Amino acid sequence: MNRIENKTARLSQIEALLLDHPEGLSQAEISRRLGVHRSTILRNLVDITAPVYEDQGRIFIDREAYLINLRLNLHEALSIHLAGRFMSSCMDRRNPHVASALRKLGIALESLAPSISIFIRNSANTFDDGSKRQDPHYLQVLEKITLAWAEKRKVQLWYRSADESNVKEYQFCPYFIEVSAVGQAIYSIGLIKPNDQMRTFKIDRIERIEILKDVYSVPEDFDPEQLFKQAWGIWFTEQEPVAVRLRFSAQVARRVLETRWHPTEQVTEQSDGSLLWSAAIAEPLEMVPWIRGWGADVEVLQPQELRKQIQEEVGKMYQLYHP
Repeated sequence: MNRIENKTARLSQIEALLLDHPEGLSQAEISRRLGVHRSTILRNLVDITAPVYEDQGRIFIDREAYLINLRLNLHEALSIHLAGRFMSSCMDRRNPHVASALRKLGIALESLAPSISIFIRNSANTFDDGSKRQDPHYLQVLEKITLAWAEKRKVQLWYRSADESNVKEYQFCPYFIEVSAVGQAIYSIGLIKPNDQMRTFKIDRIERIEILKDVYSVPEDFDPEQLFKQAWGIWFTEQEPVAVRLRFSAQVARRVLETRWHPTEQVTEQSDGSLLWSAAIAEPLEMVPWIRGWGADVEVLQPQELRKQIQEEVGKMYQLYHP
């Protein structure tokens, strides 16, 4: 291997090392890992194309500016387009990052599938045009949570309660970022310090956020799929899930069967064309908007607390339309 090939390989190794160490590495640590003199690393850092910077004697990759090389076939690209379209229907705020990602995808497909490319680029426009509201603070919070998650750094955040009665301060370790179609919201799930409790924070309600120098590690057994397995949307609990049983009328039976609404659901068709639907749900009250949407074509059979909730809402609606 000649001198140029050696240098090219080493630049690639430095980039991989820095990506693998979000806490940063000193020049001495990099040189020791690669088996070369520190002066060689100093010269190489000038030539590296990845966005690197130095802070307090440690070298970092700027993860917000780093560009990822990704190769997709047509069907993989379409899946990202569909995810973007779904996100567009769920999110009510502008997001230039989603717009940029979709535009890049559209440009990449221009020669392969021009008829699809133009629609993907048009989809990008929905994330930065006037159809969605502009909220710079929300975007800044989401960016900081994302960066903290990528670098495994704790954050200090100030969180507004749902009823807006108070704002509390927390030290938080982001383990995951999740989107929920219910309420058109993005959430971050993780651990709050120092009491080590799992907590979900809605991005909309974070009044202020600061990224700290302290790092954390995500437990190896943390599995968001298991965590949300019995959640209807975003609510999870350490308690046993609640058995929910619903009866759907024959008029909507076909529509109900077209979609698998929950991983634990079981559906039994009745002789009169109606359906008995059941599932184990972490927090049944989270289902209320969905149940309400079916109107008189669904009846809550259990649990009694959920049935009572719907009964009370029906009574209020009756009073509203029959004063």
